[in-house]
Amino acid sequence: MLLIIGLGNPEKDYGNTRHNMGFNVINKISEKYGIDVNKNKFNALFGSGNIHNEKVILLKPQTFMNLSGEAVREAIDFYKIDLEHVLIIYDDIDLAPGKIRIKKNGGPGTHNGMRSIVQHLGTENFARLRVGIGKPEGNMDLVEYVIGHINSEDKELLDNGVDLAVEAVDKIITENLDSAMNKYN
Repeated sequence: MLLIIGLGNPEKDYGNTRHNMGFNVINKISEKYGIDVNKNKFNALFGSGNIHNEKVILLKPQTFMNLSGEAVREAIDFYKIDLEHVLIIYDDIDLAPGKIRIKKNGGPGTHNGMRSIVQHLGTENFARLRVGIGKPEGNMDLVEYVIGHINSEDKELLDNGVDLAVEAVDKIITENLDSAMNKYN
């Protein structure tokens, strides 16, 4: 079983923001494989199904980004999933829009959602897939950038990153994390 967690903020108000790349990837996987992510538990929306004969749980924490670790910890404890079967997907300002990066472990960097997860899990040893959103230009405030309006040019690049992330998840499931890292990093 693989627990795939996309990070974001509640979609009603933040659905079309750079900070919701993790949710966007989960939504695309959900659509592609017919897995409804509409059950409410763990302070999250989730759904389960099969992708290439692998049981998966798709999870979108609803705690707001900075408290994502609460929902992640609850889901991991409930399903008794080893961290080697967890994949966290989130936005990254240090990657250009449309680029992705897969890692087996590592620190949270400047990402508050990842800080919360590392704090609640007590480790940095879990896989993550980062979807690039780029950095704000000029003196634009970082918070405004990540939760603000996306212009059509940036949206196209970000959508390409989401599509690439979905392909990478597929590769992780059909082959393994190392194969996906070799192909997409």
